[in-house]
Order: sequence, then C-alpha cells, then structure tokens
Amino acid sequence: MSDKYECALDLMRRLPPQNVEENLSKLLDIVDADLGDDLLSAIDQPLKVRRCKQTGKDYLACDYNRDGDSYRSPWSNEYDPELPDGATPNATLRKLEVHANEAFDTYREMYYEGGVSSVYTFEIEDKFAVVVLIKKVGEGARRMKGAWDSIHVFEVQERGRNAHYKLTSTVMLYMITNKPELGHFNLSGSLTRQAEQDCPVDDQSAHVINIGRMVEDMEIKMRNSLQEVYFGKTKDIVNDLRSVGSIKEGKEQADIQKELVGKLMLRGNSQ
Repeated sequence: MSDKYECALDLMRRLPPQNVEENLSKLLDIVDADLGDDLLSAIDQPLKVRRCKQTGKDYLACDYNRDGDSYRSPWSNEYDPELPDGATPNATLRKLEVHANEAFDTYREMYYEGGVSSVYTFEIEDKFAVVVLIKKVGEGARRMKGAWDSIHVFEVQERGRNAHYKLTSTVMLYMITNKPELGHFNLSGSLTRQAEQDCPVDDQSAHVINIGRMVEDMEIKMRNSLQEVYFGKTKDIVNDLRSVGSIKEGKEQADIQKELVGKLMLRGNSQ
C-alpha cells in the first residue's frame, strides 16, 4: 500500500468515531481517486438503523448488506429500495443466517438490554463469511448521550468435521456530556482485535454456537480494554487535575497534620 493510504488510515484512527462519516467524506475529497474504494472498504463507519418493511423489525445497514444504494434486511431477505437481482446468500447460508439472527437477538437483549443486532452471511471463494453487528445508543440523563457499535467479521473454512474461524472485531464507542456542572466532555475511540480458533462442527447449528462463544469472549476482552484504556486513564487524569475534597477540607487536613507533627517532635525532644 502507498504511504498516502497508510497516512489516511492513521489519520482516521485518531479522529472521533462519531464524526467518521463527515471526516471520511472530506478525506476522500483530497486523496487520489484510486484510493477511494480502498479507504471505504478499510474504514469502519457507525452502523445505521433501518426498518424492514416486510416484518417491521429494525436491522443494521452497512457495506456487508449493501448492493448499490439498497440494503438487504436479514429478517425478510429483501432489499430496500427493491432490487430484484440483488446478491443474496444460498439456501444453506440463508438458513444459518436466520438461526444466527434469532440467537444474537437474544444475546443482544441479555447483554445490552436494548439496541439492534443483525447477522449477515455470504460466500467468499472456498470459504464463507459471517458478519455480526450490534448497536446500542444510550440516552442517559439530560444533555448526555453515547453509542456503542461492534462489528465482528468471521471468515469460516470448513475442514471435514471441524471449522477454522478467523475473527476481526472492531468496537466504536463515544460518550458526550454537556451539563453546567460538568461542562462539555467527549470521550470516544475505537479498538480492533483479531482471533483465530478451530472448533468441531457436527451440523450447521454448531456454527452459531461457535461464533456466539467467540463473539462473547471477544466483547468481554474489548470492554475490559476500553474500560482500562479510556475510562481508567481518563479517571486518573481527572483525579490528578481536580481535588476530590473542597479547599476548606484540604486546609483543615493540612492543619491537623501539622499539629500532629509538632506534637511528635515535642515528644521526641522530651525523651
């Protein structure tokens, strides 16, 4: 890859995830035209929520279920706007996709207590891919908001009664507050991790179990990393910059310490 491509990726990694669409659009205006497609495929963007017209259920739109300007619903397997010749998974992968969407709909409700999830499958040469998407938008107290987007992309290669899973996971997180007592605060970032694993496969339903277990393990690890890197470090910085107690309390504590030191010195001299 060219230096311009690497620099563009490095720049996007350092910009707030909630503004990635706007920043990517501006970046595409200034880079070489031949880098546009590569950047669009390499840079993850926040997931968009759409409503399936056939079932009335929400689903997530991204590059993995897009064909032209239309997006395929995992619930109905239909494109919106309608696209008669749009790409769809074969019968075997579609069955796997249906079971996976049902399983991750339960997973999402248990772990996130809301949000939207979608699973998509498609063929890639002698393998197939499974994409698991989860989005949760939080509206907390007044003037506070945040969002979590997780994108898990599996490359699956079946080898007899086993399967090899290669997982690439990306999490985009942001939290914004704008309150008089706290001021304006923006905490955001993204994290990408990879993992590979071989698992036994007796039938197609085993893929859902194996993929579910890997997503669960990866999300726990990534949540812990985000908590340590973003929230933990931010807390340390805030504690260093701001006093937890009031100035009056700090002065009273200093006076008590000074008095104790004086009494200890007098006792030492008397002995």
